[in-house]
Amino acid sequence: MQLSNEEEDYNLSLSKFESMLKTNKVLFFDSEEFEEIILHYLDIGKANLAKKALKLALDQHPKSTGLKLVQVEMLVYDDKLDIAEKLLNELYAIEPNNEEIYIQKANICSKRDQHEKAVELLKIALQYTDDFADVYNLIGMEYLFMDNLEMAKESFIKCLEEDLEDQSALYNVVYCFEFLDQNQEAILYLNDYINKNPYSEIAWHQLGRLHYGVKEYENAIRAFDYATLIDEEFLGAFMEKAKAYERLKKYTEAIESYNRTIELDDATSYALLRIGKCYEKLGNTVLALKYYNQTVHEDPLLDKGWIAITDFYVRQKNFQKALFFVNKALAIDNQNRLYWKRYATINKQMNFFEEAEFGYRKAVEFGDYALDTWLYWVDILQFLGEFDSAIQTLLQASEYFPEENEIEYRLAGLYFMVQDNTKAKFHLSNGLRLNFDNYILIEDLFPVVWTKKMVRNYIEKHRKE
Repeated sequence: MQLSNEEEDYNLSLSKFESMLKTNKVLFFDSEEFEEIILHYLDIGKANLAKKALKLALDQHPKSTGLKLVQVEMLVYDDKLDIAEKLLNELYAIEPNNEEIYIQKANICSKRDQHEKAVELLKIALQYTDDFADVYNLIGMEYLFMDNLEMAKESFIKCLEEDLEDQSALYNVVYCFEFLDQNQEAILYLNDYINKNPYSEIAWHQLGRLHYGVKEYENAIRAFDYATLIDEEFLGAFMEKAKAYERLKKYTEAIESYNRTIELDDATSYALLRIGKCYEKLGNTVLALKYYNQTVHEDPLLDKGWIAITDFYVRQKNFQKALFFVNKALAIDNQNRLYWKRYATINKQMNFFEEAEFGYRKAVEFGDYALDTWLYWVDILQFLGEFDSAIQTLLQASEYFPEENEIEYRLAGLYFMVQDNTKAKFHLSNGLRLNFDNYILIEDLFPVVWTKKMVRNYIEKHRKE
């Protein structure tokens, strides 16, 4: 690969400068060479070398405005904003039409959270600059800081009108459209952009993401295809394409795309997990389990991998193994309500009722307020003979589900069990009012209560009413 003359000169300047530092000989560089050297060191985070270069540069070119502006940039970088501002005011008196002065003044205002003032200064810079794209990009960023997404979007669009290849502006304009919930408008914009710049893999990828977001999976795949045709190593596009194929239940094609990501880079636990799920959907349990095992081998701390194996064995009705693997997941994340619910369900299937009760209790403790979780928990408490705990749990559940007949019938049955007939009749009455036909719950869950003539008479009385 041949370097351009500019790149060769730039590399030569860097080598010459670093050689000078090693030998302590003072060599001459023109001011532009120094600017490039200083900015190079700033870009790679070597601030000390940048400062050495600046000192030498100012010794050799004390009146260079360009170098003084680089000095301002370094002062701002070091948060020495007052000194930077003073130096800018001196430069402004000499060169009031230099756009870089306004850009650096705006930079200082931005650092001080004076974003509106920064925008005003950048708009003045537009009058003097030749690089409109850069200034529009900076204006867009200031509007982002102010959370003014509409104006930010307009600025990034203007930036792209000046420079179609500005990738950061392209990402930012899509971000603004998405944040404003304007996905369809974003799709129209990107189609228009692609007409002008059809070989932008970033644009095709972003278009695919947007189609995916509005569930237009066929269009998403088409866009990702173009992105991967332009850049055959575009890992993100292959990954997104695989997800879209999954949504369309095209599991073989999804596996192909996930495998392509593994060819391009080291296997990720995410890709291995998704391949396993695809094979399971295709009914190939051997390969599914193989990839699930590879997932947890690749990343033993990925709880989702252990849960995938748990669910696999639950579907196989191998609860012994499912219990082993759900415990692995809980060892990583023991505050996950969904994992605790799985733990409870598996133990219930194995008739380990005390462990199941503990699991449902932990699921609720960590925020699972689904009705079925409460009811499973209560039914186990009742089975264990813990009627008072079951009543307290149902009263807690009724705060979330105040008009739920299944709760009322259970409360009625439990109050009858503890001989509190007044409260039992109250809740039975509520249950019958909410859903009369569901009184069968009393017969199913509380056969001892159902044998009481008083209870059946009470139900018959409500039937007639």
